[in-house]
Formats: sequence, structure tokens, C-alpha cells
Amino acid sequence: MTPFTHRIRVYWEDTDAGGVVFYANYLKFFERARTEWLRAAGVGQQQLRDESGLIFVVSATQLRYLSPARLDDELTLTVEPRELGRATLTVHQRALRTVAGADDALLAEGEIRIGCVRASDFKPQRIPASLLAALQT
Repeated sequence: MTPFTHRIRVYWEDTDAGGVVFYANYLKFFERARTEWLRAAGVGQQQLRDESGLIFVVSATQLRYLSPARLDDELTLTVEPRELGRATLTVHQRALRTVAGADDALLAEGEIRIGCVRASDFKPQRIPASLLAALQT
């Protein structure tokens, strides 16, 4: 399966005093990419909450940082499903620096585990079958 991709640019607000992307911001970048991945599969997160009372929560992350992103870099973020369970899913995500005419440089990568819970009380719930089917295509 080809990974889903989403492109962003690095702004001042993403960097530290040295002009390097602050490490925790990769989690924000990955969150944005996962949101767009869901949207591309026909699932808006607000719509999911409104219609089913379900939300996704991150339950575990494991990230590896390889090279810094800097101000004005254009990044390609990827989302690749690894495990789709009844109430959880695990995705592999990467952040790559996009340079015209060159190979993309891998900056950071990680595994993100996401749980499906009822918004009212955060109790684990099954991911709707229609959503699982959409994510597998």
C-alpha cells in the first residue's frame, strides 16, 4: 500500500531559537497528516464525533529524530497503516525534507498508536466497520 502524503512548510512558530524545528512539533505535524489521511478516506473527525460520539486519542508514540528541519523547509509527511485492530490502529509516520531535483531526506519517523473511544467518557469502543474499510483502501 502506498503511504498517504501531506505537505507542509516550516514557519517561525515551528522553530526554536536556533531556527530548528522544535522536536515536539513533529508530533503536531504527524497529527495534521493523520487528520488529512482520515479526511481523504471520507472521515472528518468532527463528523465522526457528531454522528457516532467517537473520537481518536493517541495512546503511544515512539519517534526517532535523524536530521533537523529548518525554517522555510518544505516537508512531506507520510501516514502508513501498520495494524488495524478492533479499537486501535497503529501507523508508521515519516517527515521528509522535500528538495526539488533531489531525493527527500528522512528527518524523523515513528510509530503512533491510536485508540477509538467514546467522547463522553473515554471508554474504548470498536472502530466502525465502515471506517476500517475506508482506511484499508
